[in-house]
Amino acid sequence: MAYGSDDPRSSLATAPSRAAEPNAPAQYVDFTTAEPDETSDAGSRTWWVRGQNFALAYTQARAGETLERTGQPDEYVVLFPQDTAAAKLTAGRQQSAVEGAAMVVVPAGDSRVEVTADTAVVRLFSAASPDVLARCRNHGDYAEPHANVAPFAPWPDPVDGPALRVYPVAEHPYEQGRFGRLFRCSTFMVNLFDPDYGPRDPAKLSPHHHDDFEQCSLAVDGQYVHHIRSPWTPDMADWRADEHVHVGSPSVAIIPPPTVHTSQSVSRVRNQLIDIFCPPRHDFSAEDGWVINAADYPVPS
Repeated sequence: MAYGSDDPRSSLATAPSRAAEPNAPAQYVDFTTAEPDETSDAGSRTWWVRGQNFALAYTQARAGETLERTGQPDEYVVLFPQDTAAAKLTAGRQQSAVEGAAMVVVPAGDSRVEVTADTAVVRLFSAASPDVLARCRNHGDYAEPHANVAPFAPWPDPVDGPALRVYPVAEHPYEQGRFGRLFRCSTFMVNLFDPDYGPRDPAKLSPHHHDDFEQCSLAVDGQYVHHIRSPWTPDMADWRADEHVHVGSPSVAIIPPPTVHTSQSVSRVRNQLIDIFCPPRHDFSAEDGWVINAADYPVPS
């Protein structure tokens, strides 16, 4: 790991190293240049991208759009990254409203998102929903499981049972010593970073790696360069050149383990990134006070 002394992640325990299989290639989908996978009658446009354990649907939703899910087998996440978001959510007999940026956890079963203002809507589904995995443009890249990624295993159910849970971003500002703005549920961990205004200092990047899980970095504002270095194996045929991939927003980068990686904001205006992990991360969960809604969701025993 290569964190600065002032980075909260510098206190994380280093996971034991292990010999890895050759890593899979990183994947990038820039929604500013890629055609949408779906366009609704209302004019909403949706892009579908997957990792090994999850599917992500990014929708540029028009007011009046309804996004429904029937027979969902486990919790899924709905992100509203924009402060202008407005929506009504229904899960079973429960209803809630969203005004502004928020993370929402939706319980298993039937649910509905009614969008009442033009806004971005991000839905995250675990590998327990093979029907949505199959809708993703890169589904074929996971025809064989990637050797370095641990299989999906859900975390325990919430302590007070299934519920529609809304976590408004404005109610959870950054705190000293805490890394970003972390939420988790039984299927996902999401870090909703505050926006950066201006480019990241190139002398203060944070190259690091993960042994056995992918990182999904969703850029929702600005421009980024994803720097990725693949570790060498004994077989030179497996080696990959370093990558420095420039993307706009919205866009997704799927970063495979155990590559060394860091993301650098480069726009001179607003840049914002959301990091997504499926299932939740043990190391972040072990840090006292890092996960904002830890009281709602126990860690595995």
